Amino acid sequence: MVGAAFLFPGQGSQSVGMGRALSERYPEARAVFEEADRIVGFALSKLCFEGPADELTKTENTQPALLATSVAAFRVLETRGLKPAAAAGHSAGEYAAHVAAGSLSLAEGLRLIRRRGEAMAGAGKERPGTMAAVLGLSAEQIQELLRKMDAPRDLAAANYNAPGQVVLSGTPEAVARASEEALRAGAKKVVPLSVSAAFHSPLMEAASRDLNEAITRAPIARASFPVYANVTAAPVTEPETIRDALRKQLLSPVLWEQTMRAMRESGIRQYVEVGNGRVLRGLVRGVDKEAALFGSEDPDTIEAAAVGIAGAAAR
Repeated sequence: MVGAAFLFPGQGSQSVGMGRALSERYPEARAVFEEADRIVGFALSKLCFEGPADELTKTENTQPALLATSVAAFRVLETRGLKPAAAAGHSAGEYAAHVAAGSLSLAEGLRLIRRRGEAMAGAGKERPGTMAAVLGLSAEQIQELLRKMDAPRDLAAANYNAPGQVVLSGTPEAVARASEEALRAGAKKVVPLSVSAAFHSPLMEAASRDLNEAITRAPIARASFPVYANVTAAPVTEPETIRDALRKQLLSPVLWEQTMRAMRESGIRQYVEVGNGRVLRGLVRGVDKEAALFGSEDPDTIEAAAVGIAGAAAR
């Protein structure tokens, strides 16, 4: 058996109360939140555990909050003897995956992700944008739609999440026109997303420049297990390859469906969603309906993951 992949969620998976049960039950999770509070210079743990929701959902807060929660869950899984065969993180989750793999320290991961969130929030004010999920069109149909729209400065495919689920990102005008075009092309539905900016689109150019300065200076080590990069859907372990993938990430689509296919082709059939929420388990199902899926958002799901993966390894 190849082993399990650990999947780290991104923005949209946050909720008030996340990480609290882990912190109360496991000393190693509590230690992560305490260190995170020191690093960011405010009570990030209190924001995760108690909210308020409007503060937690601000991009500059959401991203470090998700990273701290995911790393806390990962530390608990480690103490249960679970080590991933590979990992991937959805957008902001890629930074948590690299902290887990040791390519980034917790302190460096939090500093980078906080800067990423601040830069993205700033870019959203400078060039307002929006996003919409298109359901029922293939990746090829989305590419054809983008060619037809011919607005490379204003519109992009931000996330290839699962078969028939692609997120468009760009100016409000371009996304509105693309949504109409998608419905004409046979999309089942187009769902506007409640976001503060056009992530993974050309509207993030200012944020990418700002963040890349920090990524260039950040100490990055060799990953202790392969982390599949959003920009290539291929595993990376070497420091400069990791640095290059993170530099390109903010202006490139998240190739999540392609990553899940690559993992399945490598023989992985077990997945643990490391941190808050269930979004990524749902996306895995779109590619591999028979995969074994586990969570880690609370003590019960962590203990179930430990038992389920250990049981599979023993068979």
